[in-house]
Amino acid sequence: MKTALITGGSRGIGLGIAQCLAREGYNLAINGVRPEEAVQETLNDLRELGTEVIYCQGSIASADDRARIVHEVYKKWGTLHVLVNNAGIAPKQRLDLLDTTPESFRDLLDTNLEGPFFLTQAIANRMASAKEADAGFQGTIVFVTSISATVASINRGEYCISKAGLAMTAALFAVKMAEYGIPVYEVRPGVIATDMTSKVQSKYDQLFDGGMALQPRWGTPDDVGKAVASLVRGDFPYSTGQVIHVDGGMLIDRL
Repeated sequence: MKTALITGGSRGIGLGIAQCLAREGYNLAINGVRPEEAVQETLNDLRELGTEVIYCQGSIASADDRARIVHEVYKKWGTLHVLVNNAGIAPKQRLDLLDTTPESFRDLLDTNLEGPFFLTQAIANRMASAKEADAGFQGTIVFVTSISATVASINRGEYCISKAGLAMTAALFAVKMAEYGIPVYEVRPGVIATDMTSKVQSKYDQLFDGGMALQPRWGTPDDVGKAVASLVRGDFPYSTGQVIHVDGGMLIDRL
């Protein structure tokens, strides 16, 4: 039995990852902030792929919610093989760097950085114990960040800072978990068609038309899901700590 926890897994990129891991045979713990009844149809669709699914409602920005999420996963299955840190938020307002508010800064870092760090810490400790108890245990941790980890957007600086910090978090856990034989990866999406990016669709349509990416189309949640599936399947067994770009070649330097 293979089990995976996907934060923010009920829509967008997280749902794309969930669908791909369901097809890989993983039982899924889906985390989200919406009430379970609001995502019931999505959960049922995932179950139709032949997998067992539970919903762990809560905000990863909350220490109490994080503890409850971990408890529910281990109460259900007793183990966890894959953690996908995908949940994240965008600023409520895209404000210029000189106008960024402390409230927005804190909100972004609480959810996008502090939450994944301490959720990973809790699960990494359990994975390490599982490995020490059973050398055959196979765990994988994946951080879904963003090209904004290195691409500066001055109208959402707090988002970029949170993703840059999350990229370092992935590297740190890769170093630590290597002693337990548990790989850690970072997947860095580009412009992906989700409800988060729908608000700026016309902007990115124009950028794609202008040659922003080598592959002139929006990315899809399935594009990211397939990348994550390949990592947890073990297709890159000698590459812990690596960054996988899913951005259509956007960040390749060109003359």
